[in-house]
Amino acid sequence: MSIDATLLGTIILVLVPVFALVSYFLGKRKTTTPIIVAVIGGFLGLVPVLGLIFIAVLALKSDLAKEAV
Repeated sequence: MSIDATLLGTIILVLVPVFALVSYFLGKRKTTTPIIVAVIGGFLGLVPVLGLIFIAVLALKSDLAKEAV
C-alpha cells in the first residue's frame, strides 16, 4: 500500500489537533502549565509515535494536589 502526500497531510491535519486537545486536558489535571503542554503535544503530533509516547507519559504522571479553599 502506498501512502501519498494527500493522505499523509490529511492524517497529520487530523492528528495534530487531537493530540493537542488530549494533551491540554491531561495537562490541566497534571501540570501547572497546560497551554505549553498542549503546544508540545501538538508538535509531537507531527510524529504520531512520539505523540502517543508523550500522552502515555502524561497520563501516567500523578495528578496535582487540589488546593484547599
